[in-house]
Amino acid sequence: MKKRFTESQIVAAIKKQESGMAVKDICREFGISDATFYNWKAKYGGMEASDVKRLKELEAENAQLKSMYAEACIDLRALKNLIEKVITPQEKREAVDYLVDEEQLSNRKACKLIGLSRTTCQYQPKPKDDAAVQTALTALTTKHVSIGFWQCCYRLWNRGHWWNHKRIYRVYTDMQLNIRRRAKRRLPERVKQPLTLPTGPNQMWSIDFMSDSLVDGRKFRLFNVMDDFNRESLAIEVDTSLPSLRVIRVLETLIAERGCPTAIRCDNGPEFISHKLEEWCNHENRKISLQFIQPGKPMQNAFIERKNGSIRRELLNAYLFYSLAEVRARSEERRLDYNTERPHKSLGYLAPLKYAELNKNQIALSTPASGNPSKIEAQRVEDKAVNEKNTNLENSN
Repeated sequence: MKKRFTESQIVAAIKKQESGMAVKDICREFGISDATFYNWKAKYGGMEASDVKRLKELEAENAQLKSMYAEACIDLRALKNLIEKVITPQEKREAVDYLVDEEQLSNRKACKLIGLSRTTCQYQPKPKDDAAVQTALTALTTKHVSIGFWQCCYRLWNRGHWWNHKRIYRVYTDMQLNIRRRAKRRLPERVKQPLTLPTGPNQMWSIDFMSDSLVDGRKFRLFNVMDDFNRESLAIEVDTSLPSLRVIRVLETLIAERGCPTAIRCDNGPEFISHKLEEWCNHENRKISLQFIQPGKPMQNAFIERKNGSIRRELLNAYLFYSLAEVRARSEERRLDYNTERPHKSLGYLAPLKYAELNKNQIALSTPASGNPSKIEAQRVEDKAVNEKNTNLENSN
């Protein structure tokens, strides 16, 4: 289909229709649609070819003028924004004075062009005399070194200096007296807890955090939960931020699925020493004991630290991650493999779920005969140690 038609062709098509020729025949002849023809007739009906040509020239000129006007408006707006961000009010006042004196513009017009309100333009700054306030504050802070702003403020008011507190604070900060002293947060003394091996599930959970970054540099964290009995990975929560409320939500989900643990071992991270987690653990329906390791002693939480090392080697250092969704998918896949397929040397080269199932079956079969599951578990661990010793002797021979 032809895209452009001359003025004479358009006028000829309209005149053919006026002479009685059917519109469909005209459209077929020129290769246009009915809508195009009626647009021509509405726009150029009753005009000659010269008129149509002149109209098109005027439309093109008008479009060019509109484009030039739009570009000028954009440039003017950009310059005004630049003036507002770069030039200070005093420099704007000088620019207004130049436009008024040299370009003979009115003050109102000049302020509008520069982007300055007339009130600001006419404002005359008053010099501030804060010598008395500075002298009083210097005397106070020299004599009383550790007092803060409000102590200074009330002492000055009690002495009869009724300066506004905002003025006092402005002078106080200008003199750089508001130096923030950050006190070291002191933790309660942590008693070393022995790293015992639980004799059953849900006796001791270990929790810890890990951190890494995506390919684009964004940091993310992993919250790991593990049952110390069979080294089962209970959860790996991934997000950019994991506050104490998120930790509580993950633990509540696990408790709904597995039951409540007797104790939880963790380090002294800010999410773990928060009052919210402590209150949640001490609730009458849970009564979970929080066992904190000593600061700088990660070996006291060795089970979860061992698991973190394998996650670092086999997951975080092995792949490049582009999104949190990819991290969550890989983490869940690795957690399932860790629980169902990965053999653990400390469990007799069994997977955690397989080890828990065998232990449960042994207790169920042996309890009616002896009536003491703890002795059965101790005997099982002792037999395992003997078997490992015999294996080592055979290998040495």
